[in-house]
Amino acid sequence: MQTQSTNLYDVVIAGAGPVGLFLACELRLAGLSVLVLEQAEDPLSPLKQLPFGLRGLSIPTTEAFHRRGLLDEIMAAQRAKSGAIKSAAHWMQQARRPAGHFAGIQFYQDDIDVARWSWRLPTPADANVAVDMETLESVLAARACSMGVDIRRGFGVNAITASNEDVTVQAAGETFRGRWLVGCDGGRSTVRKISGFDFVGTDPEFTGYSVDVELADPDKLRPGRNYTPTGMYTYAQPETIAMVDFDGGAFHRTEPVTREHVQSVLRHVSCTDVTITALRLAATWTDRAHQVTTYRKGRVLLAGDAAHIHSPLGGQGLNLGLGDALNLGWKLTATICGHAPADLLDTYSQERRPVGAQILDWSRAQVAIMRPTPGARALQAIMRDLIATRDGATYFAERVRGVSLRHDFGGRHPLVGRSVPDFELSDGTTIGECLRQAKGILLDFDTREPLQVLARRWGDRISYIAGEPKDRLGLSAVLLRPDGFVAWASDGASDNGEAAQAAVRWFGEPTRPRH
Repeated sequence: MQTQSTNLYDVVIAGAGPVGLFLACELRLAGLSVLVLEQAEDPLSPLKQLPFGLRGLSIPTTEAFHRRGLLDEIMAAQRAKSGAIKSAAHWMQQARRPAGHFAGIQFYQDDIDVARWSWRLPTPADANVAVDMETLESVLAARACSMGVDIRRGFGVNAITASNEDVTVQAAGETFRGRWLVGCDGGRSTVRKISGFDFVGTDPEFTGYSVDVELADPDKLRPGRNYTPTGMYTYAQPETIAMVDFDGGAFHRTEPVTREHVQSVLRHVSCTDVTITALRLAATWTDRAHQVTTYRKGRVLLAGDAAHIHSPLGGQGLNLGLGDALNLGWKLTATICGHAPADLLDTYSQERRPVGAQILDWSRAQVAIMRPTPGARALQAIMRDLIATRDGATYFAERVRGVSLRHDFGGRHPLVGRSVPDFELSDGTTIGECLRQAKGILLDFDTREPLQVLARRWGDRISYIAGEPKDRLGLSAVLLRPDGFVAWASDGASDNGEAAQAAVRWFGEPTRPRH
């Protein structure tokens, strides 16, 4: 029997993972009513804990958390587990400081030429942050609850009815209504399937395994990442193994993962007769790469793995989803508050879908050189030589860490569409700190009257900050969106007409003066 909720929420979010929780926090900054429905009754899971739950955060992600005052909390939680994290991450135990990898080919911090990143300034967001999913979710859930987000666990969505005005959702015998519904419910998203989103891409080439085992003869496996004539495995002592079997994804979620099966695959992939005496934990995954053709259908939107799936190689999935949440949050807020340009919400899919497609291709490229074939091994050798160069390491760092991310806003200045440098103001405050309330910002380093007038016209949506920063990077004025991306920039005599056009494009028409 269905129970009808009397509340009409501004937004209902399906999924209480990091993406759904971060999006909920973004929406609450404007005071919107938010309901989060999560299928799992218990947020705890061994797969979210170390070592399997370990994730590296990209620079766009750490910037987003810095701009919302979350980075310090996450890094404090990380420091509390620093020993366990270092033990879980085999690459952290190397003599040289690793900066990332491509298909397991490591590149190092001392090979990267950061001087080429001319639009970056020192910021806390440059820190290398590795955190387990359980810790990240707990920090985001605590923030969401403190902001008044309604989180219901044990409420898996099973029916959706959307109209032009609202969306009705059925979950766990109850019915809820929202003006908008956002599916953040993972790679097997119920919201995506019920709402009829087209989900297209490429089928898997392998089954991946993450296992915690007890070995009779651990010395038969080499620590670290190893390529063999039949596959790839990574062995992190004491007895944690990740491995890839190029079987076309045949074993993923098709039958129970037994000790005997894992041992058979491990022997095949490692080319040894290693013996597993106990299987404590096991999970499978594939390199299936699919993406929806649009992130929005009417009043239903998708974010995170609900919109795109790919192999976990390089740890891009979490960062990609959190970027979706940051991009969507302020746009959906402006739409609900009634001051958004007519097409603002459409730019969510227009901006984030190309970013997702690029990550899917990045994942496919890694699989291509991991195949246990002579051609792939030859290509891998060339790639190792390339990554070992300064140019190569810098390129791969830009891609893996997200430094090269730039949306196409059509502006003339090379900073437009990029993440804003973390300018430090005369009082020591940084622009990252000024973005805490998810409001647009007009930076006027030369304190010009026309820009002051422009800021007053959008005073309810844009904060005006004037004065000389510690390093202005040759700029005279910058207009920021609430997510910290540059909407307009000038390095000389500013074109105030362009600034006004950018303000209308991203913030809607200005507030009419009262008479």
